[in-house]
Amino acid sequence: MRVGRTRPIGGVIGAYRAAPAGRPASATARPAGAGPAAAAAAPIADSAEIMGIPAAELTPRVRGAIMSLMAEVDQLRQELARTRAKQAQLELLADQDTLVPVRNRRAFVRDVARALSLARRQDRPISLVFIDLTEFKQVNDVHGHTAGDAALTAVAETLVAHTRAADVVGRLGGDEFGVLLIDTDEAQAQVKARELVDALRANPLSWKGRQIPIRAAYGVYEIAPGEDAATALAAADEAMYRHKAEQRAAVAS
Repeated sequence: MRVGRTRPIGGVIGAYRAAPAGRPASATARPAGAGPAAAAAAPIADSAEIMGIPAAELTPRVRGAIMSLMAEVDQLRQELARTRAKQAQLELLADQDTLVPVRNRRAFVRDVARALSLARRQDRPISLVFIDLTEFKQVNDVHGHTAGDAALTAVAETLVAHTRAADVVGRLGGDEFGVLLIDTDEAQAQVKARELVDALRANPLSWKGRQIPIRAAYGVYEIAPGEDAATALAAADEAMYRHKAEQRAAVAS
C-alpha cells in the first residue's frame, strides 16, 4: 500500500455545496471570503492509495480483490524464496562427496576448468596437487571399513584446514584427493604439497584408543596455458606415482 499526498477526501466532498437553481455544483467552489491566497494555503493531507488507485475510487469489491491479489503475490514470493533455497541446498549436496566434506570428482573437475579459464584471462599461475594415501588398504583390513571412512574424513578435514578459502579440495575417488592451488606456480605448489603431507602425518587418526598413522604420496603439476582439466589431472596423477615409486625405493634401500 502506498501513501500519497493529496487533498483530503472529506474536504473535496465538502467543497461541493448547493448551487443556485439552474447552476451546477462546482468542485472548485470555495467558502465565502476565501480568496486565491486561502486556496493556495489549503492543507495537504495523507490519502491512502492501493496500487496507485486513490482510495476514493475504490469500491469495497475492488478493494477486496486487490488485497486478495496482493496476498497471493506475497505467498508466491515466499514459495519462490523457499524453492531457491532448496535448489541451492540440492546443488550443494550434488557437488559434495558422499562421504567426506569436500568436493566430489565431478565438481572438482568443473572447478578446475573454471579456474583455468580465469587464469588464462588474467595470466595467473595455477597448480594441482594429487594426493594418494599409502598403506590405506591396511587400515581397512586391520581396523575395518568404519575406521577407513573415519580416516578419509580426517584427511579431508586436514586438507581443508591447511588450504586457503580460494583453493579447492576434492576427493577424486577411493583414497585419492586433489587440491587446486590458485595463484601458485610449481615451486610454490611443491612446498605446499610437502606441508599438506606433513600435516597428515602429524595428525594420526585416533580410533578406539589407538593411533592410526596417515601417510601419503603426492604429485604436483603446474597447469600450462591451453591445457584442460582432464589433462592436468592425469599429469598430476603421473607425478604422484613417480613420487610413490621414489618412496618405495627409499624404504627398500
